[in-house]
Amino acid sequence: MAQKLQAVRGMNDVLPAGAAPWQHLHAVAAEVFAAYGYGELRLPVVERTELFKRAVGEVTDVVEKEMYSFVDRGGESLSLRPELTAGVVRAGIEHGLLYNQQQRVWCTGPVFRYERPQAGRYRQFHQLDVEAFGIATPDVDVEVIAIAAALWRRLGVSGFTLQLNSLGTPESRLGYRAALVEYLGRHEASLDEDSRRRLGTNPLRVLDSKVPATREIVAGAPQLLDHLDAASRTHFEAVQRGLADLGIAYTINQRLVRGLDYYTHTVFEWTTTQLGAQDAVCAGGRYDGLVEQLGGPATPGVGFGVGIERLIALMALQEVPVPGKAPHVYFCRFGSHSEAAAARLAEELRRQLPGLRLVLNAGGGGIKPQLKRADGCGARYALIMGDDEAAQSAVQVKSLRGEGEPFTCPWHELPARLAGLLGL
Repeated sequence: MAQKLQAVRGMNDVLPAGAAPWQHLHAVAAEVFAAYGYGELRLPVVERTELFKRAVGEVTDVVEKEMYSFVDRGGESLSLRPELTAGVVRAGIEHGLLYNQQQRVWCTGPVFRYERPQAGRYRQFHQLDVEAFGIATPDVDVEVIAIAAALWRRLGVSGFTLQLNSLGTPESRLGYRAALVEYLGRHEASLDEDSRRRLGTNPLRVLDSKVPATREIVAGAPQLLDHLDAASRTHFEAVQRGLADLGIAYTINQRLVRGLDYYTHTVFEWTTTQLGAQDAVCAGGRYDGLVEQLGGPATPGVGFGVGIERLIALMALQEVPVPGKAPHVYFCRFGSHSEAAAARLAEELRRQLPGLRLVLNAGGGGIKPQLKRADGCGARYALIMGDDEAAQSAVQVKSLRGEGEPFTCPWHELPARLAGLLGL
């Protein structure tokens, strides 16, 4: 017996009944990003594995354990993208978008990580990504955080905490790393296995360990902000002033380090207590050395990624209203002469009324099963045309939601009547 075909574990279908929040979120996000002058960029799902090794860091969990990588027929190592920023930078370098100019872009799409699937954490998930290049000053750090705040406001979601930290420059971070390794080394025997491994490769990641015993040790660790150089401190203070000027509340979290190697200066997360363990809905920061690290000109950058599945889950928990995509009209047709006439009229209605969602009955059937289909699909009105109506160049209009009595309407008057009934 053949094995039952089903989706890969951790990679989920979005069925038509559940697509409305996705469509609404993308439409609102596109409007918000455009309001700030960010243009859309579309990227390949597959990139050269070397891109992520150089950008994300070879000793990060993402590269070491979580990437979907393979060798293609030409012998080249390729990977499904585990995040979006590296691909944005690669595209900017390849197409000359980052040479002596400012660039504001956004993109969206699926990303892939081989993790243990659980609520809010999947092997294929989707992100919204916002990036600004060519601006070294802290005002653009404030801008990208404000864009996220505007997105929450437009969507009508709430209950976020903005957590903020600074990683300083790579040079100042080296001094902090040495102090941290010295401190953690004194407690190495009490650290969890993952943290002991990270101690020699990426010790800052020990700071965001979720293991209780390790967290107790980390609580006494040296403070990263105490090791910032003067320029890093000035930058971070300017970010805080900018957020205060815009009325955006934040909490400084000195344990916030982010999981990717390329971050410098500002890092931030928008978190919620409403989604259980997967509390970060949006995260990002500044990465001034990444473009040069990938072979481009020295170019400052800052941005963030939003986890779409988590944001949609939060919208559902908060019962955020989402515009429906049910058909406005279901066109019932029966009789040998009405079939072609109804098809022509349906096309004319769609042409004259942009935005009209009209389903034309297909597969035959009598009036009762057709009206049952009309009601089941959520349509507000049914148009009914049999041979008698076709002979009179008319159609019956019937409300399916108790919005008035049925009436007969000549074909030439129907676009205006429907526009009035539906507000189109």
